[in-house]
Amino acid sequence: MSRYLLRRLSHTVLVIIGISVISFFFLHLSGDPVGLILPQDATRAQIEALRAQMRLDEPLVVQYLHFAGSALQGDLRRSIYTREPVLRLILERMPATLELAIAALVLSLVIAIPVGVLAAVRRGSWLDMISMSIALFGLSMPHFWLGIMFIMLFSVQLGWFPSIYDTTLRVTDWDSFLRQVRQMAMPVFVLALCNAAQISRYMRASMLDNLNQDYVRTARAKGMTERTVVLVHVLRNSMIPVITVIALGVPGVFTGAIITENVFKVNGLGQQLLLSIQGNDAPMVLTITLMFAILIVLFNLIADILYGILDPGIRYD
Repeated sequence: MSRYLLRRLSHTVLVIIGISVISFFFLHLSGDPVGLILPQDATRAQIEALRAQMRLDEPLVVQYLHFAGSALQGDLRRSIYTREPVLRLILERMPATLELAIAALVLSLVIAIPVGVLAAVRRGSWLDMISMSIALFGLSMPHFWLGIMFIMLFSVQLGWFPSIYDTTLRVTDWDSFLRQVRQMAMPVFVLALCNAAQISRYMRASMLDNLNQDYVRTARAKGMTERTVVLVHVLRNSMIPVITVIALGVPGVFTGAIITENVFKVNGLGQQLLLSIQGNDAPMVLTITLMFAILIVLFNLIADILYGILDPGIRYD
């Protein structure tokens, strides 16, 4: 197991380096940030001075090596526009994104796993058809459209929830807690719906596959109750392929937050990333992109480890 982990970690390092190289070079193809920073009447001398100050006059390979060397030393450089440290800006906006992403992930699992199990056990029933129809709807609807529809219905028409997320709100008493729940309700549900839809469909398919196995018929022949057969034997074996979907869904929740945060005006990493892309703020875009890349490879590794926990027959030797 330890040799496998070391091999996977070495692959992870190579993947992250590859993503950083591709992101860096493609980002620099999108334009020169100096033309966006300086006014239109800036002189040639001012442009060249700023390019030299930002090391944009050096070859791209040299610029990338400077960026990689600074990142390895823990220096993520400064934002091109605010001139503030990138790490400090990210840490300021990260709590709002973490609140939404973690709440959406928990809600999606609470909804998806029971729905997938019930749909498989009651295959062909009205419960199966309704749940899978809702899952198909959740997979088909983009985050931005669903968020706008929620705002129009629950904020504008009914007035149940606020349309704008207040990141300055601090929970100090029961009233502030209720306000926090109300403002989180719509963005969390929008994020959770797409993830829950995908997990529930995989959960149903995996359950149906295991319900037809010989060990299930043997368990029933021994006199075990249907609840014991489903919850103790079938559910555990069915979770093995679903673990991959859940692990890949975690970064998907964070990337989905990029759009959702802009719809609900959440001052988080998603909104910061879009603003940085529009402004060609290379240090900020590269740092957030690498964070998402690390999340994806990390949760893939966690999924592989969980396989061995759920199924002792799996070995990594």
